[in-house]
Amino acid sequence: MTCIIVDDEATARAIVGKHCSGVADLDVVGEFDNAIDAIKFLNQQDVDVVFLDIHMPGFSGVDFVQTLKNCPKVVLTTSDTEFAIAAYEYESIVDYMVKPITADRFQKSIQKVKSALKKQPAAVPNVSTNPGTGAQAEQDLYINIDKRLIKLHFHEILVVKAQGDYIDITTENKEYRVHTTLKKIKDKLPEKIFLQIHRSYIINFSKIIDIEDNSVLIKKMVIPISRSNRPELMRRLNLV
Repeated sequence: MTCIIVDDEATARAIVGKHCSGVADLDVVGEFDNAIDAIKFLNQQDVDVVFLDIHMPGFSGVDFVQTLKNCPKVVLTTSDTEFAIAAYEYESIVDYMVKPITADRFQKSIQKVKSALKKQPAAVPNVSTNPGTGAQAEQDLYINIDKRLIKLHFHEILVVKAQGDYIDITTENKEYRVHTTLKKIKDKLPEKIFLQIHRSYIINFSKIIDIEDNSVLIKKMVIPISRSNRPELMRRLNLV
């Protein structure tokens, strides 16, 4: 089995890591002090189980579980007991360990993880339909600038920002200001490519270079992420 450890406290990570080293068939492939970095790692690599602190600054363990579409098995670690019952509402959560974690309690948790993995159905290959039919959506957006219609390809649009009664559209090579609302533009943009991550910003999420704390980096632009929109952004990135 493979696992990662996610906890903002270095001592807590070290304790879980020590317990993991006592399990012969368990390999720790990553340790993270925040949920965002752990999610980015899981976008690139599958693991069997995540040992996850439920209380972390900015992005809780529950946010983490809700964000991932195909979440690994999760064992929550925390100093509180108040979330114990609520935690089991999530299928991916198989156990809940209260700190300080003893070796015996950790071994019991490992047995629960192994039992849950045995019951897990085999993965079904993803079969997609042929996109080359008439169902393909339009690829362009037309904007009105000084009574001229300008065609923008969806894939060249980076960021759309609300500016009062106007919006700024930033593309790969140029920026345009249009007299309209963010909502009207959002309705014209395909959801497969674009996502609103803040009340004032819509981004082309395929253009994201990095995610840092409460913002994303697109080219040299730092775009804020609102707390309410962050779980959907993380879920969408996990599909890429």
